[in-house]
Amino acid sequence: MKNSFKIILTSGVLLLSLNSCKKDDLNVLPTNDVTSATVYATPAGYKQGLVKLYAAYALTSSTGSDNSDIGGLNSGFADFLRLFWTSQELVTDEAICAWGDTGIPELDYSTPSVDNQFLRGLYSRSILQITVCNEFLRESTPEKLASRNITGTDAADITRYRAEARFLRAYQYWVLLDAFGNPPFVTENDEIGKVAPKQIQRAALFTYIESELKAIEGDLAGARSNEYGRADKGADWALLARLYLNAQVYTGTAKYTEAITYSSKVIAAGYSLKASYMDLFKADNNINNTENILTINYDGVTGTNYGGTTFLINAGINADMGTASYGVPSGGWGGNRTRQNLPALFPDANGTLDKRGVFFGAKNTVDEIGVFTDGLRVTKFKNIIGTSTIPPSLNGTFSSLDFAIFRLAEQYLIYGEAVARGGSGGDAGKALEYVNALRQRAYGNTSGNVVPATLTVDFYLDERGRELYWEGHRRTDLVRFGKFTGGTYLWPFKGGVKAGTSIPAYRNIYPIPAADLIANPNLVQNTGY
Repeated sequence: MKNSFKIILTSGVLLLSLNSCKKDDLNVLPTNDVTSATVYATPAGYKQGLVKLYAAYALTSSTGSDNSDIGGLNSGFADFLRLFWTSQELVTDEAICAWGDTGIPELDYSTPSVDNQFLRGLYSRSILQITVCNEFLRESTPEKLASRNITGTDAADITRYRAEARFLRAYQYWVLLDAFGNPPFVTENDEIGKVAPKQIQRAALFTYIESELKAIEGDLAGARSNEYGRADKGADWALLARLYLNAQVYTGTAKYTEAITYSSKVIAAGYSLKASYMDLFKADNNINNTENILTINYDGVTGTNYGGTTFLINAGINADMGTASYGVPSGGWGGNRTRQNLPALFPDANGTLDKRGVFFGAKNTVDEIGVFTDGLRVTKFKNIIGTSTIPPSLNGTFSSLDFAIFRLAEQYLIYGEAVARGGSGGDAGKALEYVNALRQRAYGNTSGNVVPATLTVDFYLDERGRELYWEGHRRTDLVRFGKFTGGTYLWPFKGGVKAGTSIPAYRNIYPIPAADLIANPNLVQNTGY
């Protein structure tokens, strides 16, 4: 396996089902035949426990890709990244899916129901990962370590593991904050199974995430000093910068000054842009890459599932494209492609000017959702090492491409947008420098450079589209810019109309899944649903 932080699961990953009608799904112990006293008896056991927390991001179960830890959801749909990507991209101007699986057409229309299985899956997956983090934190208190005679350097290492667990939990609470607004809330301090989880309001959850990220900073490894694939101070600052950029949406109060502060911390931490944009999205992107801040690590043989980058690659290509050239010779599922709004952001849709825009196909427009060749296909992600080597891949389908949750380019754009929006402590000259660094990489020269007057707030929405497309940012960005709902900005089939139509403002957040409303009487549905 290529990754230095290996995905090796201990037995007993939590089984969670929102269809079970339990009243306390967020507040349960992992289903496990092994006691916590056995699992956490040694420092090595704690390291395995930490690995399990990260593995929940990259696998659908502890028993292989054909099984799911999320009850009531097909295992092929149950990977975190696949669910997150679907919630962030299919509902926007960047992507559309040809498949007719229950729940996909309403995402294509940006009008998901309270029973949408993919949103229910994302909600469940986030809760699952919060739950396993809570259990790890319960078992790693100073008191528990002392009772198990774990002291000295071993105890110090576990203090760092605890900080990482809190980071991973904060990240998943950010996912719920951004997507669902007002989710159920439980930490390691709540008694297990006694009462149904309380609902937290969006502004209060923002404050909790902010406080957690600040509290753990001192216990995390320094930026770029942890094992590959593990959270460190750089990831902590990157999530804070993203949180602050969207603070006005989440709380009604802008925090652009804070976004500048924390994006600046990341920028000053020794990260650097990868020389070639496309090399960020190849299977050897874990080698000599100081742009990625935190990744989800995948392996095409020992860490497989039908989500993750396996999904990103296979769902975006078909057999007529020569699947071997994308590193999945037995793959190609023919589902996701662009709507015409995305290639329109680039000076040339073939990518001959701006090298970030890489598309395949002859038809730019989407006239029929179910026709995969309607709309250009995105060829950004490849399971390729170098120019043509395919890494080992089970059945020729699975990917070893790691996915960046955070990378430096996003922080450049957060800094610039926060400056443009009036945040204090930033520098317009630096914002211009950062944007032009991205564009020089994109064009291969300075021909794409912009001038200061170009750096309006709206410029950053388009530039984020060019730099970060299909990386799971678009819905959040459109909401922040006031363009996801309403009728001022349209894309094909928005609102279920071919030409696009207005959708109501309540759709800026998703509904709490109906099954959890039934199971937990403390929950109140989001307005409008």
